[in-house]
Amino acid sequence: MALVVCETFASLMGESTRAGVPAYFIRLTGCNLRCRYCDTTYAYEGGSAMTVGTLVELARSQPHRLVLVTGGEPLLQPETPALLTELLDAGFTVCLETNGSRPIGAVDARVQRILDVKCPGSHMADHNLWANMDLLTPRDEVKFVVAGRLDFTWALEVIKRFRLAERLPVLISPVFGQVALQEAAAWILATRLPLRLNPQLHKYIWGPEVRGK
Repeated sequence: MALVVCETFASLMGESTRAGVPAYFIRLTGCNLRCRYCDTTYAYEGGSAMTVGTLVELARSQPHRLVLVTGGEPLLQPETPALLTELLDAGFTVCLETNGSRPIGAVDARVQRILDVKCPGSHMADHNLWANMDLLTPRDEVKFVVAGRLDFTWALEVIKRFRLAERLPVLISPVFGQVALQEAAAWILATRLPLRLNPQLHKYIWGPEVRGK
């Protein structure tokens, strides 16, 4: 079984409740969406074919026991669930970043799924697969990337509709360079909900254009 891989690298988790934790990243090639603010357009195409076994061995060669499988959109590739399970069976803690447009039901229940709900500012909100909301568990996380106040207000409606804040961690991610952290923090505090401000830590450390970090 082979997957098309854009890049692999070791770095710190830039987002999620694990932000700041060292991890091994496996970025798969291909995405079915074209978000207006996308910062990984280089993952749309290209890459190299690698087997599940090779990727697991690459992860084993690293000192980190946390692996993030991301993209692109990882669930476009049918071999991704097998990769996730093999990594888990090898003793890794495994996270999956998915854009929320693909079914997550085939993903191993041991995986921490980070599901990105597309807000209107992405121009991709029509692609959200709402059936995924019923499959989320307390070990998963939901992320809303907000490009402005309208996106945040829309996100609150979704959070209320699916009772997300009662069920699992909810992340609010301001688009880098478009929404000030102070502004997003004020929005969150005003809701009195247990939402988490989720800036893209890697961009503040290494800059917005650096790959492999």
